[in-house]
Amino acid sequence: MKNRRLRIRPIIIILITAIYIAWPISPATASQLPYETYYKDGFGQLVKTQAAYIPAGIIIGTDIEITEANQAAGAEGKTKLQLNQPKDLFVDDKDHIYIADTGNNRIVHLDEHGQYIREIKVTESPLKKPSGIYVDEAGEIYVADTGNNRVVRLDQEGKLLKAFGRPESSYLPPTFKYDPVNLIVDKRGFIYVTTLGAFQGLVQLDPEGNFISFFGPNRVSFSLFDAFKRFVYTREMYQRELKKLPGAIAGSTIDKNGFIYTVTKEISSDQVKKLNIAGLDQLVGKGEFAALQPVRSYGEVFHRTRQSVSPQLNDITVDAAGNFTVIDSVGNMISQYDSNGNLLFFWGGDVITATSKTGIVKAPAAIASNSKGELLVLDSVNNFIQVLRLSEFGHLVHEANQLTQEGRYEQSEPLWSEVHRLNAQYTPALIGLAKAAYKKEEYARSEQLFYQAGVVGGYSESFWQNRLTWFQKHFGVLMNVALVLGVVYLLWNALSKKLRLKGKSSVKRSARHPILEQLQHMFYLIKHPVDGFYAIRYENKAGWLSSILILVFALASYGYIQAGTSFVFNPAVHVGIDLFPITIQFALIWLGFVISNYLISSLLRGEGRFRDVFYGSCYALFPIILIGIPVTLLSNVLTLNELAIFKFLKLFIVLWVVFLFIWMVQGIHNYTFIEAIFIILLSLLALAIIVILIFILISLSIELVNFINSLYQEVIIR
Repeated sequence: MKNRRLRIRPIIIILITAIYIAWPISPATASQLPYETYYKDGFGQLVKTQAAYIPAGIIIGTDIEITEANQAAGAEGKTKLQLNQPKDLFVDDKDHIYIADTGNNRIVHLDEHGQYIREIKVTESPLKKPSGIYVDEAGEIYVADTGNNRVVRLDQEGKLLKAFGRPESSYLPPTFKYDPVNLIVDKRGFIYVTTLGAFQGLVQLDPEGNFISFFGPNRVSFSLFDAFKRFVYTREMYQRELKKLPGAIAGSTIDKNGFIYTVTKEISSDQVKKLNIAGLDQLVGKGEFAALQPVRSYGEVFHRTRQSVSPQLNDITVDAAGNFTVIDSVGNMISQYDSNGNLLFFWGGDVITATSKTGIVKAPAAIASNSKGELLVLDSVNNFIQVLRLSEFGHLVHEANQLTQEGRYEQSEPLWSEVHRLNAQYTPALIGLAKAAYKKEEYARSEQLFYQAGVVGGYSESFWQNRLTWFQKHFGVLMNVALVLGVVYLLWNALSKKLRLKGKSSVKRSARHPILEQLQHMFYLIKHPVDGFYAIRYENKAGWLSSILILVFALASYGYIQAGTSFVFNPAVHVGIDLFPITIQFALIWLGFVISNYLISSLLRGEGRFRDVFYGSCYALFPIILIGIPVTLLSNVLTLNELAIFKFLKLFIVLWVVFLFIWMVQGIHNYTFIEAIFIILLSLLALAIIVILIFILISLSIELVNFINSLYQEVIIR
């Protein structure tokens, strides 16, 4: 028995050791990564996800040896392939890798496994600081030869076919600087050159190198301050101003369908464009959160409060499914989006540890993808390529999303269900499941899922279908109720006429409470606003209690409007609305206007007292109660198809309140209509000055308190 135990013990030890060694292999690769992967929805909420890509190795560095012939000794020797400040990376149809080795004035060609094949230096016309590389379907090589201010076209063997210098065209200004740094070629052989600092867009050349046009330029941003300068500045002042130029394109790529993608560094929105042959951006208005984000921003960060500058995107790549990936040269982040610009993942790591951890890039210069779905990221400081391969979770998301993009919603449902099981907070899974439910006419479920995902358009469409079904089901009941109400209304009118014909009643109406009469004055004021406000001033038709009641109900109505409006028209309700700061802000602005209007009118022969301005300003808020609440209730049965109706009603409330304030100033202070508008503008200006003075006072008070506290600390220490 003892010998048997001795024989079994080594076997158990070997099995335990084998399990211990083998067990961490697959999970460790995803769980022990040097970076975290996130998703961010349209509301800016971060969701941590499983890793979409995991490190698969490093290409170049010290692991590649090349054979060099020593002609003098007649022998061959081994040497390390060392890059020097590489700037660009390209992967061809065979997954061969081409690197623009800028510092060594050459192009390095590797096979699909990252093994060295050759270097291209173009001995007949040497390269100088090449910064961009592109290989077409025929195997011809195009190089952005920055140092020589040209583009060269090489055959498959690397022999020079043609060199394209600065194009000659009257459309190019003499001051245009031609420094090619990147390029792509379409199926027609047209060349799109990215030049250093060229804000005009890509330089489009025909196959012979003739200038065609500038392609896909960015627009100049125009702010409110720019509008003010245009209104105030003279021509001479404008001439002394620095010209405001659009951002210069930093990099570009082209997909299999011929769409050209560009990335721009110096702008904070629309950094990525997907351009068709006419140069029109195909990402505008696309995306699941287009209603929440009318201005799109690409390039994600974990914590914007810690980011001193906006993401600086310097390169982009597109995979076979149309998903595009961008790299941020400042935050060292990698962000991936689908073909419509919807975010899929983003990840990155600390720059300080980038030189010692596989998978983190210290200075990402370029990015490319191969046919296996791997990402190759070129590190220009460490002079190697990080290879990232899809994880199981990433592959599952890509496959499900591709089916959804192709409209095969029912086929994508099992895949999205598995993604949702793995990560219940991953919003694209909810969107995919919602689209599948809508396709299967399960509108109640799709409405719920779209709401959970925060997608306004899908929610509205599902709600419209549910509303239609409900009306079809209850149409008979609704018509009967409408018919009964119509008959009752007609009978009531007939009965009222008969009662009026009998003469006046001998019973006198009892006197009403003054507050009730003051509240009833609101309805007279609606019909006769100027006379109504005049009566408040000279006939005491308002009081403190009635005015405060109206003000409280107006504040409550305003809060209800903010929190009770349907998700379709107010997507912020999806994440919750804090009513306290909103109502306090509204009340303070209203009170500030009351004070400033009284002060301004007192200086400009206004006849109203402070209490009259207070009463009138309270009564002017009545439309918020009268119409705001019904419109808010109505919003819960409307869809985006009725958006024009909802906007009109909201605009009507705003205009009515504005006119009531004008009539209030006119009636209370005995001004003309034009004078009332002028007084209101001056009141708003005074309000702005009061706000600025309060801000300065608070800032100085805080500084004084800090100074006294510091002085006290110094005295205590000494």
